[in-house]
Amino acid sequence: MKKVFCVGELLIDFVAEKQGNDLSKAITFTKKAGGAPANVACAISKLGGKSFFIGSVGNDPFGNFLLNVLKDQRVDISMAQTFETFTTLAFVSLAEDGERDFVFSRGADKELTYDPALRKNFHGNLMHLGAATALLGGSLEMTYGKYLFDALTKEMFISFDPNFRQDLWKDNEQKFIKKCMPFIEKSHLCKFSLEEAQILSGKEDVYQACNVLHDVGARIIAVTLGKEGTLLSIGANQTMIPSIPVKPVDTTGAGDAFIGCLLYQIANLDNFEQIFESTDILLKMVEIANKAGAITTTNYGAIIALPNKAELGL
Repeated sequence: MKKVFCVGELLIDFVAEKQGNDLSKAITFTKKAGGAPANVACAISKLGGKSFFIGSVGNDPFGNFLLNVLKDQRVDISMAQTFETFTTLAFVSLAEDGERDFVFSRGADKELTYDPALRKNFHGNLMHLGAATALLGGSLEMTYGKYLFDALTKEMFISFDPNFRQDLWKDNEQKFIKKCMPFIEKSHLCKFSLEEAQILSGKEDVYQACNVLHDVGARIIAVTLGKEGTLLSIGANQTMIPSIPVKPVDTTGAGDAFIGCLLYQIANLDNFEQIFESTDILLKMVEIANKAGAITTTNYGAIIALPNKAELGL
């Protein structure tokens, strides 16, 4: 089994459970571990994979809590860093259908520094780049680009998820698009929400959006469409793969569960090229990953809701 290195933010989600989608009216918040790349690392580890988290937290009680959560989930945290800057926080509101909105108080995630000594671990493995805060400046953005270069030179399988958050980019969507393009160009696998695919491609139609993003360079594109399933696009071959019916209460982490499950399966291949040579292999993988994402929506919080092998029938 190959190793998966997840690069990006680890933060506290303060979730206003069952209090609607208006944070100004929320009174009670529940503390949850969050951050898309960290969620992906936990999803992989919970399925029995080998995941490593590369990111940073504050030297404070919240940072200690987060690292302990990852450690409890058997994620390797030896590459994580701590700083005196306070741990990053996100305040999350939930609508009745489980959809969520975020307000961020950015902190220690931006401080991550590049460590060239890590390169010796990378060759032939997988790297997942989750970009919710990674392209917003700070040391993290420079570090993020250097790890992409390492992934290319070390012949890694590269996965990219832009994790667009409106609160972070507000009226700077064009800047977001420009910063994402080098990662889309170089990645073997890109996972997008419908909104992300539309923003990044400039196309409303999801099939046309995939065509544009393939032209940028992405070899495999997975567009997650909630209860409708996932559009899997490999060049001219585009297939809609249905999900399973569930009653969602919190969609936080569903996309991370999906991509984590997919990367876990890819990490178990003898040769990455298998998924390009046989579409059937990837179709089956996405079907299982859809199930992982759906199950995650049936509980509050991302990490605690991640499915295990038994729940997925693996």
